[in-house]
Amino acid sequence: MSQHIGIVACSAEGAALCYRTICTEGGRLLGSHAHPEVSMHTFSLGDYMSSIYRGDWNGVGDLMLASAAKLESVGADFLICPDNTVHQALPGILSRSPLPWLHIAEVAAAEAASRGYRRLALSGTRWLVDSEVYPEKLAAQGIECMRPEIAERDEINRIIMDELVYGDFRPESIAYFQQLYARMKNKGCDAAILGCTEIPLIMSDANSPLPTLDSTRLLARAALHRATHDPRPQVHPRT
Repeated sequence: MSQHIGIVACSAEGAALCYRTICTEGGRLLGSHAHPEVSMHTFSLGDYMSSIYRGDWNGVGDLMLASAAKLESVGADFLICPDNTVHQALPGILSRSPLPWLHIAEVAAAEAASRGYRRLALSGTRWLVDSEVYPEKLAAQGIECMRPEIAERDEINRIIMDELVYGDFRPESIAYFQQLYARMKNKGCDAAILGCTEIPLIMSDANSPLPTLDSTRLLARAALHRATHDPRPQVHPRT
């Protein structure tokens, strides 16, 4: 039997893409129309943002733990969170987590290493890009990380928070990401991390100047492999 996947959701669009990927790609491992059992819990994005705007990562972690407890109560075996930004709070809650987690940046870093990439362009919210969530996991794989310029971080953040989380996909925003990745390619990057779970809704290998690492779908696929007893990287609670 496959394991029960628990999704600690944050923003609706990214969580929905992760959930759809698990359900639609499950058949490749389990047979036509099949997928592991999946449960999702989400607090309001506004609750998360209230803590993030204050820089209160303990508050973010408390929300994640509350979701984890609810998911454990309905039988989840392990957890994923299809939101890159809130992974900043994950190290602070692992000792209290009732279940193990897959880490989105570890999954993406492992994929980058398997493809032989050496220098990655990072894109995501300004909180994510300013953090060490990806640089630390990439460094562990011997991979460099290049961050956008400050003004670029602000514009990427605006696109994510004012457009993408609302399902508003604009041609001019796609063009902005294309220009960003083209510049970073010229600076020596060999691939781009779509480090916000909504960015894959507008960017992919089909329209990007750089090969892309889709953190949302990579996490979903790692969860599928974990649930079907083909383990991929995961983070365990401390004992």
